[in-house]
Amino acid sequence: MAAMQAATFPPVPAAHVKAVRGFNRFYTQRIGVLAPYLGSEFSLTEVRVLYELAHRDQPTASELGRDLALDAGYLSRILRRFENKGWMVRSASPADARQSLLRLTEAGYHVFAPLQQRSRDEAAALLAPLSAPAQQALTDALATVQRLLNPAPARTTSGVVLRDPQPGDMSWVVQQHGEIYAREYGWHSEFEALVADIVASYLRKHQPAWERCWIAELDGQRVGSVFVVRKSPTVAQLRMLLLTAQARGRGLGGLLTDECIAFARSKGYKKMVLWTNSCLGSARDIYARRGFKLVKSDPYTGFGKDLIGETWELKL
Repeated sequence: MAAMQAATFPPVPAAHVKAVRGFNRFYTQRIGVLAPYLGSEFSLTEVRVLYELAHRDQPTASELGRDLALDAGYLSRILRRFENKGWMVRSASPADARQSLLRLTEAGYHVFAPLQQRSRDEAAALLAPLSAPAQQALTDALATVQRLLNPAPARTTSGVVLRDPQPGDMSWVVQQHGEIYAREYGWHSEFEALVADIVASYLRKHQPAWERCWIAELDGQRVGSVFVVRKSPTVAQLRMLLLTAQARGRGLGGLLTDECIAFARSKGYKKMVLWTNSCLGSARDIYARRGFKLVKSDPYTGFGKDLIGETWELKL
């Protein structure tokens, strides 16, 4: 059946094949893939596995193998090495006793963080000699390549789709904030009113060139949201990261946060800030994993509770 499906594609011109192979040779040499990756002891594959462990919420080995298209035995050896080094731990999956959930330890994040920063620095060094228009042309071309080779209409992970907001989505965001925070934290309607004000301001003053909202869907149902708003010409603010109960444990909170960070960097913001509360442990963990730093902490009374508000910042 696979052979029959492949035969339905028209022949690819030899010149096109040659061009792709030539670009592959050029680019792998240019970014140093043939050398030890990022000057470290790791291979490119090992760094990619570290990246996925750092940015996903306790994936299983089978999920990693499927999404990275890795041989199960090869991946198992990599994971065993990480575990022996104390960089990763396993825990039993409550959904399937045959599966283990994987999580980086603090030591693992300590190993990964400089690799991630070095990767960012090398990407910046690659772009730095180019003029601003040339940088934009290059990033546009890369986006075109990615879109053509992966023509899905929206980014997906484990059945989740991220999309732009549609009519009715904003009222859903307000409703879900009110319901979830009342049910899980006992906050009263003052919080829902605050969210309604933020959403109304976003709708009235939205700057499409500088601000963005994502709605997350799972099997066609809305399960999450996040916003990036323009706080100043150099500072972006992450707001209203939300996941419903059925969407948790899939790494979606990290995915939404990563989208915000990538968008802010693409727009030239120098810093991203956010405000949260000390009781929101899962969200705080997502922010800390991505390099956000807690810069201010203030106790206050609000939403019917005694709380500690926190300001976090990330240099972009």
